Amino acid sequence: MLVTQDSQLTTERVSRGQPRVFLLSPANCNGRRAKQILSSRAMFPLAERLRSRQGAPLGELFAFVSGLYFRGKLTYARRFAAPPDPANAVVGCGVHVITPNAGLRDPDTLVTSTAVRAFAGADVHPDNAAYRKPLERSARSLANEIGADCHVVLLGSIASPKYVGVLLDIFGERLRFPLEFVGRGDMSRGSLLLRKAAEGAELTYAPFAGAVLHGARPPKIGAPEGAGH
Repeated sequence: MLVTQDSQLTTERVSRGQPRVFLLSPANCNGRRAKQILSSRAMFPLAERLRSRQGAPLGELFAFVSGLYFRGKLTYARRFAAPPDPANAVVGCGVHVITPNAGLRDPDTLVTSTAVRAFAGADVHPDNAAYRKPLERSARSLANEIGADCHVVLLGSIASPKYVGVLLDIFGERLRFPLEFVGRGDMSRGSLLLRKAAEGAELTYAPFAGAVLHGARPPKIGAPEGAGH
């Protein structure tokens, strides 16, 4: 169950006129799939692009490394982002990926294998200045450009301070999370996000400020066809 400190929970269903941007938590670049794509023996196209001078898109890379969860986040965010000013270079498409050492980045940002190894060596923790300071700088820039009425939806860990502890001080009441995330694990969230994107049905958002972010695990849902790694 999710409640606010005064036992009143303010949630919102989507309104067409509500500007909204999404922040996506990063993939773990220390796992098996990250090592696979960084291997010099990897010959599939994404690995070859990553080793090239140009690099590969950050969103595509994280979707490979994380599999279902990040793919769900990226697909959902691209489907439902409603940036207040898409022509604004800071706001862009309204989808922003949190990185371990480079703040917020557009999912189409090109990264190389060197950058991914640097991601793997970074500690995603609010006490780590190398992670926190770039995130604070880019989050403040985004906060200044989106205006007071734009909601900022975090698609990532909602109970950990590693994201909320940095972002809430900057975005305040604008920072939201999907109510349906409470009690779900990563795979369940990824499946849910892919399903909702396919249905064109947006989730319900609630403000972080004052919320209790733990609850009972909801019933298991099946993954949509083709939603595996």
